[in-house]
Amino acid sequence: MTITSFNPLIVTKDAASVIALFEALGFERRHTKGGINEDITSVRMRYDGEDGKVFHVDIAEAPTPQDITTIRMNVRDFDKAYKMLEEKGWKNAQGDKITFTGSSKSTMMVSPSGFSISITEHIKNHE
Repeated sequence: MTITSFNPLIVTKDAASVIALFEALGFERRHTKGGINEDITSVRMRYDGEDGKVFHVDIAEAPTPQDITTIRMNVRDFDKAYKMLEEKGWKNAQGDKITFTGSSKSTMMVSPSGFSISITEHIKNHE
């Protein structure tokens, strides 16, 4: 399994205030993607440190009863990552649902101990 990025993902119903906090910390908006499962919008933010280190955080606005902090893990092969996690006892947090947006394939997986990773494969040749 090849991981292409790995960073925090905050899912909240009040993304504006979370985004404002990270902007105050020096992060800048890099990319916004809407229409995920019809009612989710995700903002990718980036911080360029003075020492050349780069950090990312993703903030998704969704109708969730409480904030969720998870890990976003982009992979080259979604099916391979999904199968590997499933074999280790992880469960899909959406039942069997996989989200397809045309440019990505993703779902949130939950470990047997309760922490989660949102796995995503970006589809390079989408229309």
